[in-house]
Amino acid sequence: MEGLIRAFTLTYGKKEELQSGWREPVIGFAQASDPLFSKFKEIVSPDHLHPEDLLPGARTVISYFIPFSPEIVNSNLGNDFCSRDWAIAYVETNKLIEELNNKCKEEIEKMGFKVALVPPTHNFSEETLLSNWSHRHVAFAAGLGDFGINNMLITEKGSCGRVGSFVTDLEIAPSSKKENPFCLEKAGEVCGKCLERCPVQAFREGDFSRRVCYDYLLKNDSQYPELELIDACGKCCVGIPCSLTNPVGKGVNDEKARERKRGKGK
Repeated sequence: MEGLIRAFTLTYGKKEELQSGWREPVIGFAQASDPLFSKFKEIVSPDHLHPEDLLPGARTVISYFIPFSPEIVNSNLGNDFCSRDWAIAYVETNKLIEELNNKCKEEIEKMGFKVALVPPTHNFSEETLLSNWSHRHVAFAAGLGDFGINNMLITEKGSCGRVGSFVTDLEIAPSSKKENPFCLEKAGEVCGKCLERCPVQAFREGDFSRRVCYDYLLKNDSQYPELELIDACGKCCVGIPCSLTNPVGKGVNDEKARERKRGKGK
């Protein structure tokens, strides 16, 4: 499965009509019986689905993160709204995930097993803005990474990209979950740059306003009427230590952060 996902992404990225570029995916597996999937009804939404809801007899949840190229990430550094490159990458990556999932389904079914697919996006309530299948939380269960204080998933290849997942009754050994934080702030360092970069300050006094965030995503969409729905932004993911990598323990801390860790700074 890992080889299939990597090879498909590499081949797909060579299509001449595409404008986006991707790095090699990060891939993980979770047991469908993992207790985390039941807890997601409390953590994410009461309506969050269990793998068994999608596929009776489910054994494995396969999750992968497709990281954007550095060029796409850097294109989104300026201006108030997301860059055109970021907007196009959002659309093209969602299509990549759809086609990749269909390819995986085809290959797994050839082996005599079943697969249940989930759309890469827009599987949430427009009223509550809560997802009934959070690809990011599923990725966490599959050991792909850890959450930043901006609620985005940080993987070994950063947080700028898209997550896909699907369920199968093919049994695959689960990946190890990450025990240490990938977020500098959660690791006790001084950072918080992701929250500072939010154009609408959706994070206030330790609370996150989904409505303020999503209304701004729709404003981004209004900037590109010629494209498909672009309810995306990405400003809190770019230009920060975790944009392209897991920064914890990689020497990206500044002197002020090191002083605070030693109890000498404020």
